[in-house]
Amino acid sequence: MDELAYCSAVDLASMIRSKKVSPVEVAAATLDRVKRSQPALNAFITIAEEEAMAAAREAERAVMSGAAPGPLHGVPFSVKDLVPTAGIRTTFGSLIFKDNVPTRDATAVARLKRAGAVLIGKTTTPEFGQQSLTEAPLFGRTRNAWSAERTSGGSSGGAAVAVAAGLGPIAVATDGGGSTRIPASCNGVVGFKQSLGFVPQEYAQDGFGNISYVTPMTRIVLDTALMLQVMAGPDPADPLTAGRAAPDFLAAARDESDLEGVRIAWRPRLGNSAVAADVLAACEAAMKTFSALGAAVSEHRGEIENPERLWYVINSAYRRAQYGDRVRDHRAIMCPTFRRQFDSAQNYSAADLYEAIFARTRLFRQVQSWFETCDVVAMPTLSRTALPIDQDFFGPIEIDGVPVPNLRAAWYPYTMPFNLTGNPAVSLPCGFDSAGLPIGIQLVGRCGADVLLLKCAAAFERARPWAERRPSLPELDGE
Repeated sequence: MDELAYCSAVDLASMIRSKKVSPVEVAAATLDRVKRSQPALNAFITIAEEEAMAAAREAERAVMSGAAPGPLHGVPFSVKDLVPTAGIRTTFGSLIFKDNVPTRDATAVARLKRAGAVLIGKTTTPEFGQQSLTEAPLFGRTRNAWSAERTSGGSSGGAAVAVAAGLGPIAVATDGGGSTRIPASCNGVVGFKQSLGFVPQEYAQDGFGNISYVTPMTRIVLDTALMLQVMAGPDPADPLTAGRAAPDFLAAARDESDLEGVRIAWRPRLGNSAVAADVLAACEAAMKTFSALGAAVSEHRGEIENPERLWYVINSAYRRAQYGDRVRDHRAIMCPTFRRQFDSAQNYSAADLYEAIFARTRLFRQVQSWFETCDVVAMPTLSRTALPIDQDFFGPIEIDGVPVPNLRAAWYPYTMPFNLTGNPAVSLPCGFDSAGLPIGIQLVGRCGADVLLLKCAAAFERARPWAERRPSLPELDGE
């Protein structure tokens, strides 16, 4: 059963449908693996053993009775602890909400359950998802799947580590500035942020200006497509999804034709000055693969305004409105990093906020102009591999031994812009650095062109498969 831990969701669902494995056996083995992993990895806040086993027994009864199974029937999945789950606590990584139990599932979660997936637990997130390093007073730190000395990234660090370490093949993550793609790159898995409006976030307080996305986190591209196929589609409570019919994500990922006629433009920097040499080398090798697959590869030099400040103003204004009373009433038990970020934004005015909103519109128009001469823009996901696990969020980061200030602007300038513009973006594993840590390449597409991005991602995966390489986890898999 431990070997099945690294089985894809697509294959696992097929084996369950054909009665080669039992949903109860799969759930029990996954829960056992999660519990054994906790002392080493700490990827879960809540393990929903009782609920998962009940759902697995029901899935087994359905299989044995001959009922038509859903596409994810019996497949274990986890949910980042920012996303509401009925009857299972949702803490937001905060001591304030350590006993919070929602009465309703988020729409994306409900759709996965209706497709037959079995929820096994809630994965770690920094408090309110407001860091790219997954740590919080509620649970401590979540380490990288490949190294105990490195961060898992964030804020969906638990989701990425769970998928990378075989603690379920698929996970629900969120992405408000790179929070899916950053940890996906750090842990060598697939992190897909779909176009704005495809997957509902009906519980968002700002339904119109939202920059956060509920996303899939998987080991392979086909599982990403399967999750999107299930989760996407309009919801009457999310205005951004209105009239946004979902395309056939699965067909795109299964399309085995070459990339002839697809124009992919390579962009090594996005407003940043420093990129690690091993990251550039791995990404440039990946571009040669795309060329060999038939794509027309070129250099990209489209205009871009550095969006770090405007993202920070918009995000900070939202969080101050959302959590201002919580900081006032519970400051002593909150994450010091969250408090410091919260305090640093207190002098922004309403005019500052609207200037940032105007700048967001300019950024959107700049990015859409890129696709007049190309179909996909490729770039590193991060400027370097996973940071040290004790990285100071407010200190400089090191890139090839040189300190570079401003972690947000220096480490993930490539991810934030596309939360603001709504373009689809996917981080794919493309190699390892000299320390054996994963490197990610990011592909960005036109708004709404998620199927083309999936086709390119799947073609790259077939040419350069990564899922068979697994992190060394003697605590789980032996030496």
